[in-house]
Amino acid sequence: MKGGFRYAHSGGADWQECVARCASALGKPGGGLGFVYFTDPLLPHAGEILDTLRELTGVGDWVGTVGLGVIATGTEYLNEPALALMVADLPADSYRIFSGKQRAPQPGARTPAGAVAAQFGIVHGDPQTPDMADLIAEMAARVESGYLVGGLSSGQSGTAQVANDILSGGLSGVVLASDVPVATRHTQGCVPLPGRHVVTECEDNILVTLDGRPALDVFREDVGELLGRDLRRAAEIMHVGFPVKGSDTGDYVVRNLLGIDPKNKLIAVGELPEPGGSLLFCKRDAQTAREDLGRILAELRREVPAPRGALYFSCIGRGEHLFGRRGAELGQIRDAIGEVPLVGFFCNGEISHDRLYGYTGVLTLFQ
Repeated sequence: MKGGFRYAHSGGADWQECVARCASALGKPGGGLGFVYFTDPLLPHAGEILDTLRELTGVGDWVGTVGLGVIATGTEYLNEPALALMVADLPADSYRIFSGKQRAPQPGARTPAGAVAAQFGIVHGDPQTPDMADLIAEMAARVESGYLVGGLSSGQSGTAQVANDILSGGLSGVVLASDVPVATRHTQGCVPLPGRHVVTECEDNILVTLDGRPALDVFREDVGELLGRDLRRAAEIMHVGFPVKGSDTGDYVVRNLLGIDPKNKLIAVGELPEPGGSLLFCKRDAQTAREDLGRILAELRREVPAPRGALYFSCIGRGEHLFGRRGAELGQIRDAIGEVPLVGFFCNGEISHDRLYGYTGVLTLFQ
């Protein structure tokens, strides 16, 4: 426990063992806001997990979701039954859980203590929900700071969100009042190749021409002769970045390269590009990911020298797949901020500010 934040994590043979171990480690806080993240094998028992946690810990309010992997301080669980929990010792009027069943506070609302009721949001979403990017932007506009953090569920057998109920579809989570100070950053996992290009012709998610030339010709020039000859390999490691309008930091959102048509020189991408818009090609890169994670950790360490707790949402394409071994990504975070209570999960899309990202990590510290 650190400054009123308790956390626990465990693998186990089944949901009962995971819950029992975690509840034993947590003790009985009796109140506060609980975060719960569980792996795909535990998804069928989400309701039982929530009910049992309430009984054993005395904590009534919980938010969370399912992931292919879950995260705790210095630890990653993948492909096994596992649970990661954190209970934040926050006053009941300093947060509000919301979902399709419960509304978030209206913009401008105040808590009994006079704080802004909706300052910052921690959210979880269903990746199958249409127009998720629009839902995220709309929700961000409802919080005073304009900032959300979180991620999309990543279960193999299905999805579920926890927001004091077991839910599916849409967006849910918790908004924090302005008297709960937090600091957050997101880190990219890709390195952009030199040059930006203008989308001069597209059809739905198909890039036809860039800069007035066949899209595949431009792509081959950017990635180089060696990779340009092996388009199957190129499609596996290359991505498309769409610059964020108005960003003064060169920020961009990464989307998958879904397919290449060599005959017609077309490229399919995981986004709907706009004619006249710009894009860049980028490559998944371990060293760049480590360096950029180090950058945000240094910034956050200066801003919050002694955090009480933390949340980390990382892409399913990161972790051991990007950093080379299991636990390396979380180990780098622990080395920088110390043995701070931290939980989270591997996402099917990460949420930072008012946007949906890919291949990123989003770290939030409670001050």
